[in-house]
Amino acid sequence: MNVIKLFAFLVLITSTMSSVLAQTQGYQTPSAELAKLVDAPLIPASRLSANGKWLALLERKRVVSLAELDQPEQALAGIKFNPNTFMRSNGQQYSGIEFKHVDTGALIKVSGLPQGKIRAPHWSPDSRYLAFILEQSTQSTLWAYDIENRKLTQLTQSTLNGVVTSTPYQWLPDSSALIVNIAFNHGKQPEAKTKAALTPVIQTTAGKKGATRTYQNLLQDPFDIKLFKFYAQGQLIKLNLNANAQQIGNPTYLKHFSVSPDSTNLLVSMMDEPFSYQVPYSRFPAVWQVWGMRGFPLYEVARQPLADSLPAGFDSVITGPRKIHWRADEGATLIWAEAQDGGDMSAAVEHHDYLYSISAPFKKAPELFAKVEHRFSSIYWANNSVALLNEWRFSDRSVRTSVFSPLSPQRNRVVFSQRSYNDAYQDPGRFVFENSDLGTRVLKLVGGRYLFLTGDGASENGNVPFLSRYDIKTNTTTRLWQSEAPYYERVRAMLDDEGMRFITVRESRQEQPNFFVRDQQFNTIEQLTRFAHPYPAFKGVVKEQIKYQREDGVELSGNLYLPTDYDPTKGRIPVLMWAYPLEYKDKAVASQVRESPYQFPYIGYWGPMPYLAKGIAIFDNPTMPIVGEGNEEPNDNFRAQLVASAKAAVDTLVEKGIADPQRIAIAGHSYGAFMVANLLAHSDLFATGIARSGAYNRSLTPFGFQGESRNFWQAQDVYAKMSPFFHAEKINEPMLMIHGDEDPNSGTFPMQSKRMFAAINGLGGEARLVMLPQEGHSYKARESILHVLWEQEQWLERFLFPPAEEPPLPEVAPTLEQSQQSAATVN
Repeated sequence: MNVIKLFAFLVLITSTMSSVLAQTQGYQTPSAELAKLVDAPLIPASRLSANGKWLALLERKRVVSLAELDQPEQALAGIKFNPNTFMRSNGQQYSGIEFKHVDTGALIKVSGLPQGKIRAPHWSPDSRYLAFILEQSTQSTLWAYDIENRKLTQLTQSTLNGVVTSTPYQWLPDSSALIVNIAFNHGKQPEAKTKAALTPVIQTTAGKKGATRTYQNLLQDPFDIKLFKFYAQGQLIKLNLNANAQQIGNPTYLKHFSVSPDSTNLLVSMMDEPFSYQVPYSRFPAVWQVWGMRGFPLYEVARQPLADSLPAGFDSVITGPRKIHWRADEGATLIWAEAQDGGDMSAAVEHHDYLYSISAPFKKAPELFAKVEHRFSSIYWANNSVALLNEWRFSDRSVRTSVFSPLSPQRNRVVFSQRSYNDAYQDPGRFVFENSDLGTRVLKLVGGRYLFLTGDGASENGNVPFLSRYDIKTNTTTRLWQSEAPYYERVRAMLDDEGMRFITVRESRQEQPNFFVRDQQFNTIEQLTRFAHPYPAFKGVVKEQIKYQREDGVELSGNLYLPTDYDPTKGRIPVLMWAYPLEYKDKAVASQVRESPYQFPYIGYWGPMPYLAKGIAIFDNPTMPIVGEGNEEPNDNFRAQLVASAKAAVDTLVEKGIADPQRIAIAGHSYGAFMVANLLAHSDLFATGIARSGAYNRSLTPFGFQGESRNFWQAQDVYAKMSPFFHAEKINEPMLMIHGDEDPNSGTFPMQSKRMFAAINGLGGEARLVMLPQEGHSYKARESILHVLWEQEQWLERFLFPPAEEPPLPEVAPTLEQSQQSAATVN
């Protein structure tokens, strides 16, 4: 092929690729190897019965159809829900249930269940029943499976109300019955909005500061308030397992309910006026009461005000009682916190919170239970001698756990752990719980002195999961077991009181995760499940954990995956980096490794991994720490540190001889999309970027975002420097933007992507904007996900596999006849 023919051919190919993207209409499907990942099976979710005998395996669906996504939907008070089923649009859903016996391996498959979505599965405390909600097209009913008699039963004909109480049922701790929130108005039609309902919407300021973050799907007018009340109204019932129901109290706007450990009383929270146009339902006024099982009010705990004007700060809270809960180890004792600083953590006080308690029959005044130095978080209960108090503070990202005796909570308090909540290396793990004699979940306490913990075991060599025993009397911890290479194995549940027998999930670089029973006494491990390889086409993909250093000395790490046919002798290859920035207050903590090199490579459709099939190396989760030590806030140097982190990653891949520096793409979702736009604006490290569901103009989130607690007026320069929208003229690399058209996430309004695209378009930059109908912050419909894969595949092929450089033109211009002959040859 002569020079003229080659030139014409290259022009034809380049223009064809551009026109394919420009003229796309409708949903598209990616190449076969990518499309298959959408339907690859997921490892089931699991729920272990309290007695440790049965493992409920819940089949998970990766995606839904666009038709399923196109169900009726209401968006009110910060909630999106199906008005036909009175269930929220989000939340985990399952498509099937089976049971595995832990000792024998026997398998029971549940049959006879009508078509629908399985939601909110919970074992009864006595381990006999698994209850769950079955959501169908017009109703959501409660069901239970009797594991002893192998019997499936529909417990309610009425629809449950999961609009506000997202889990609208709870077992009595004694397993004799369930408390259920029934949708009072199911089957009725709400009032239609007419012109007569139109009225001015008037709001006034209260003359005091109220830093409220941006929220979506809020109430808009008085008609919305009526509509929300219609759907929020519920009726509590007590439902025996023979399906006999007893009404509890009158219909009300339930916000929360929970049963006392002795199964005799209810703690109920009801929304109160005024409802707000500025904040979601969780901040509406609420009345908290204790009811008897007939619904008669026994005690009023609190009347919480509208929380629309909290002091600035992530650890700011309302005044008055909050975090009201039953003490898990006693029959009917309430505990709650009250701020001693006006709700403002920046106030200089000795104790920021007091804890109060009151017990049945609720005739005496509440008593001061304990004083908390920082902000109260929670209490884990074991018994009257042992409990754990958790508190935190945002300014230094600190968390503290103390061991104390509930009989004398102010004395002999021993600090078990105190660290930055970002400090993974010092994370002691998560405490193991068990059922109490009452049927409630309490700390597993053996011999009055030993507690147990499981954890990720983060270390310089990656995560090494463990099981430990903590001795309360000596305040020391003993490691009972730890995962060993070449496996990544973590404890899911203890099966004894000594930590010798437990259920684990084990995997390796080549072996997919499965459940095992490990017995340390006999040094045995028995495989409990045998799930098939979810994506056999990607067998052989190996993960390499890489460590490198940023120019300011911060240690970084990331996971490198190479295509299965990678041959280093054939030269450098393109790379796709997928990242997400995080804020820290300590460089050493920011440098920590938080993953294992021995984990099974997860080739999901969501992130970058599918593009291994296209011959692209993947650098997944290269750390992008934003550090602000001392009096500095992390975001004071956001741009410089972000670019420095990206440069260190690029330099490392280039120095290893893997990456072609001219063919590296950067991608991310949400705050990762924000990162992408910033890197394209303030560096020339990348050939292109993919930004999904992002925010780009921080003046549209003026009262804070991500880990930034200052408002726009306190840190205008920071907001401006961090907003890539303000620097759109500097984005000189092509950027693909994708966004769900109904994204409800705080801060990432769909408008963010639309305005960013308009800016790049108006400034002559190169961008492509894809708005996905009926999708939220993450994408659910099979059609949407296939299209996203196609968009990303086409984009990466276009910019990471560009045609060879155009050859130089001949010194003598071709004649008209020669040009016509060349064009004819190409055609």
